Amino acid sequence: MGNRKRVAERRKTNPAVLGGVIAVVVGGAGFGAYALFGGGSGTGDGTRTSATQQAKAKSGPLSAAEVTAAADRFLTAWQQGEVSEAADATDDPEAATALLTGYAEDARVKDVTLTAGARTGAEVPFSVKGTVAYKKIAEPLAYDSKLTVVRRDGDGEPRVAWQPTVVHPDLKDGDKLVAGETDTPPIKALDRDGGELTTGTYPSLGPVLDGLREKYGKTAGGEAGIELRVVRGKESKKAEASDKTVLELSKGIPGTVKTTLDPKLQAAAEEQVAKKAKASVVVMRASTGEILAAANSSRGFNTAFQGSLAPGSTFKVLTASLLIEKGLASIDEKHPCPKYSSYGGWKFQNLDKFEIKGGTFRDSFGASCNTAFISQAPELKDDDLTRQAQQVFGLSRDDWQIGIPSFDGSVPVQKDAPMAASLIGQGGVRMNPLNMASVSATVKAGEFHQPYLVSPEVDGRKLATASRTMSAGTVTQLRQLMSYTATSGTAATAMAGVSGDKGAKTGSAEVDGQKKPNGWFTAYRGDLAAAGVVQAAGHGGKTAGPIVASLLKLGG
Repeated sequence: MGNRKRVAERRKTNPAVLGGVIAVVVGGAGFGAYALFGGGSGTGDGTRTSATQQAKAKSGPLSAAEVTAAADRFLTAWQQGEVSEAADATDDPEAATALLTGYAEDARVKDVTLTAGARTGAEVPFSVKGTVAYKKIAEPLAYDSKLTVVRRDGDGEPRVAWQPTVVHPDLKDGDKLVAGETDTPPIKALDRDGGELTTGTYPSLGPVLDGLREKYGKTAGGEAGIELRVVRGKESKKAEASDKTVLELSKGIPGTVKTTLDPKLQAAAEEQVAKKAKASVVVMRASTGEILAAANSSRGFNTAFQGSLAPGSTFKVLTASLLIEKGLASIDEKHPCPKYSSYGGWKFQNLDKFEIKGGTFRDSFGASCNTAFISQAPELKDDDLTRQAQQVFGLSRDDWQIGIPSFDGSVPVQKDAPMAASLIGQGGVRMNPLNMASVSATVKAGEFHQPYLVSPEVDGRKLATASRTMSAGTVTQLRQLMSYTATSGTAATAMAGVSGDKGAKTGSAEVDGQKKPNGWFTAYRGDLAAAGVVQAAGHGGKTAGPIVASLLKLGG
């Protein structure tokens, strides 16, 4: 595309009327038609407002005509390859120029057709069709995007709010689209039984397959093909986002990578998370660390492995291990569970302000009593919880190597009220389902086994280890606490149909701006451990609990 001159003459046509709505059609040499529905058209002259107009900056909500005209101007210029004019129609011309130039020169997209959909407020969706041509190979490209019109700072003129997703929905700041021979050959990922893992069969595995290709593509024995790919920038790489294939122009020869995923459990996990928005779950083998299933209802990000969320009361499993080891709690000894408990200037309370008079630590754990844990904060050092997480449960050390990018939790050293909040899985504590499945696995196995998706024998990587294990007495009490919770506590309803040796813990984590908390659930049955979260959905026993329990039943 690039900065092309306008064609001197265009064929004159009258606007077509579709269903009573005018469709403005603009033609250009080498480009398809662009249709904007909703009426109105921008001037496209790229001129700035006069000094008088600038003195009277426009303000207030954007009118339909302003939104339509701004979108029209941007999309028309982009389609015609007039990068400067398209960029000038945005609120960040410099960034827009760079990405739109790269769209033609790096992504090699030509013959672009942009078709706008129905405007909703200041947002205009549009479809993109074009052709990606590299050397003698060309393939059609089609996808949907959207733009939002805002008032520009200073003069209030309507402009397209610039962000990389306008060009392609998979782009983030610093990313770019590139067509050519790939640096990384494709891979054929297999489950533990040798079956192929594809997004057609397992829809949420997209990020997992991208991560496997990035990690093992060069060593799995394949040969590179030609593709249009999202190449991640520095910020995306910091977030451990993998490059992504957008369009395959020429097939490479894939190498083979075998994973630990169980096809039956993976299929069931996919089915379960699809029933709820923002749900994620992980199942693993406690005695080895093998990951048997991982699924997310949100396809674009692997929350199951890379999420960073407050785990709420599921984290009390880890805190309970600390209190038992320090002699601050014992399963059948009396333990305080008042309505309120204060520490560091904060006042904490239980759900619905319940209290347990004369109860034991077993009662408090099973009912998920917050104050039973907060009340012990004065007896703890600021780094006790962090050390317990790192030394016993293998968390918060940034050294897990599961085979693809993952986050191994964060339990920072805190003091005063935030330290107390961390005892109940709030404050600065951040986890994901993989982390919390590992917590249950450590309790069941009696020691930490780093979770992994690809056997370390494949590439000789060294798995993380914990520096110490809990005493046999502590492990026994933890199992009894989780068993009681699964049969008589807050997890009893969800775990009612799960037979055999089992244990569980529920959790709800308050998040600013959400009407409902994130619901968490972690549990084990036999040698299986699992954990899940359903964001902004309510108590974990009712939301994430049924998902986890159903997989434990199947895996048993």
